[in-house]
Amino acid sequence: MARFEVKLPKMGESVAEATITSWLKNIGDTIEVDEAIVEIATDKVDSEVPSEVEGTLVEILFDVNAVVNVGDTIAIIETVGDEAESSHETALLSEIPAEVKMNENEVEKEASKTIDKISESGKFFSPLVRNIATTEGVSMDELEAIIGTGKDDRVTKNDILGYIESGRSSTKSVEKMEVVHAQQPKVEKKEIVNISTPVSVNGGDEIIEMSRMGKLIAHHMVASVQTSAHVQSFIEVDVTNIVKWRERVKDQFFAREGEKITYTPIFMQAVATAIKKFPMINIAVDGDKIIKKKAINLGMAAALADGNLIVPVIKNADQLNLVGMTKAVNDLANKARIGKLNPDDIQGGTYTVTNVGSFGSVFGTPIINQPQVAILALGAVRKVPAVIETSEGDFIGIRHKMFISHSYDHRVVNGALGGMFIKYIKENLEAWDVNAEF
Repeated sequence: MARFEVKLPKMGESVAEATITSWLKNIGDTIEVDEAIVEIATDKVDSEVPSEVEGTLVEILFDVNAVVNVGDTIAIIETVGDEAESSHETALLSEIPAEVKMNENEVEKEASKTIDKISESGKFFSPLVRNIATTEGVSMDELEAIIGTGKDDRVTKNDILGYIESGRSSTKSVEKMEVVHAQQPKVEKKEIVNISTPVSVNGGDEIIEMSRMGKLIAHHMVASVQTSAHVQSFIEVDVTNIVKWRERVKDQFFAREGEKITYTPIFMQAVATAIKKFPMINIAVDGDKIIKKKAINLGMAAALADGNLIVPVIKNADQLNLVGMTKAVNDLANKARIGKLNPDDIQGGTYTVTNVGSFGSVFGTPIINQPQVAILALGAVRKVPAVIETSEGDFIGIRHKMFISHSYDHRVVNGALGGMFIKYIKENLEAWDVNAEF
């Protein structure tokens, strides 16, 4: 018998701890490879921790609601054989074609050098998959790019063998491999001073405990305000052409693409284009250094079922056409709504957009999503009377207009850059061709 330590995996560059929310297995239960044994929650997303080995769960080291640091041992699994992974892995290795086999000890030795069990994005790779990857020279970037068919999109033996046999030319894999993974800077932890005012409670008042996520959001909002010098710029945008265009193509768009076209992907595409024009908006601050991000990864604030907000990320948003942007927006919004976001879905954002107009707000003053330096709020689209300038003079007419508000960190983004950025977005949106095809 051998004892295998189940450790809390790394869940992303900026995540240092997680809360145990539910044990999916009890002491004495049999565990299979890749089977989820515990549910955890970070300040960004809920997830499951899979087992890397098969065996029997013999110890649970943390109770539900305990806060655990990344790398801590949370449970013990007793396995059969001298090596924690030997029995299951040996059986599976016998199924691998001869050309991808090698000495098992050499594989483990090499795998430990090149392939991590948990990638930086939080993706889990089983021992077998890591061994095949090492044998065939498949890099971590390639593994990240392979479309997994296992539970929670995990890469299976068949996935990696199919990838190798196809000559590593899968279209989807190549597209994902082109993603530039922006590393999040280490954010210096600062002490947050909480000033509380005594509150009187009367007999009929109800006391409601804040949720775990509510506490975390409150903490991060206060931390952001104490970190960044928030300044806001506002601008009004005439989106009449966009409204008319969407009304004209929405049925055709749905029939062809199977997706509903909303205003959001149009606005997100305009933001991505503006960031390419003004790349110093796409930065982060690390002490006295500015980190200029190469990838444009747009965070999109989305509502969860419990009313809290989460920010899934559209990776390399500047590389997507309108159809691709629409599918990305709809997919992430739906996953957020049903609680199916993965750790990778909320990692790596470089700029955030929030749609306050979905709640009827005309404009808002959003708080920056650290360690980013700016955030854009989209106000409600409204019919308003407006002055229309023509060659024959000025007229009053009905137009569709909205406000966009831009919060930015005045330590590194001055008013000129903050204002020019949203002016460019305005000009881009107002120039929309009402007769354009998609």
